[in-house]
Amino acid sequence: MDASIKESVKASDKEAQKEEPGKYYILNRAIFYIGRIVSSQKGRDFVKSEYNKMKRVYSIWICMNMKENSLTQIYLTKKNIIGSHDWKGDLELLNIIMIGIAENLPEKEENYELHRLLSALLSASLEAEEKLDIIEKEYDIPIEDGIREEVEEMCNLSQGIKEKAFEGGYLMGQEEGRESGYAEAVCLMYESGLSIEQIAGIIKMSTDKVEELVNTDLMG
Repeated sequence: MDASIKESVKASDKEAQKEEPGKYYILNRAIFYIGRIVSSQKGRDFVKSEYNKMKRVYSIWICMNMKENSLTQIYLTKKNIIGSHDWKGDLELLNIIMIGIAENLPEKEENYELHRLLSALLSASLEAEEKLDIIEKEYDIPIEDGIREEVEEMCNLSQGIKEKAFEGGYLMGQEEGRESGYAEAVCLMYESGLSIEQIAGIIKMSTDKVEELVNTDLMG
């Protein structure tokens, strides 16, 4: 990034979602967030009416478990209705970046370099060594002790969530019935970021049944 651009960019806001929300439009939430970031500049980056000192802001959203990999930039534009007066101002002040990550790790292609890296890092199915191998060999990122520890910690946390969710559901199933127990396990795993397909594979249940249990919990 050019030095002059760096000076004009405000630290971006980043959000990760296990999937695209169903209760509200995620773009609406992104607009709300970026509007809040813009307004917070007054009194810190500029005072009174010094609006020319405003900095560009970026709100970056990563949504996992999508049907396809995608990358979208949303920003201000203008349309002349009457006349063609050139209103001064920076249309690039507000930028929303939406990154959709598909469930399966994409092939190693130039268009999907970012998606493959994020997919590997956030994957709940890849082992730590598989993730580190992709990071080091494909992206030439030196694997220092700090990075290795963080990746291993992510994998251990993911595995721990799976085991805790399954164990909790199993024990509850013993006390309250198998259906109720599995429902609890499914909901815990879904809330932790696992996809419908991943949950179905773990507890040996059809994807339709898992989806039914998840939808029942959301509506409840």
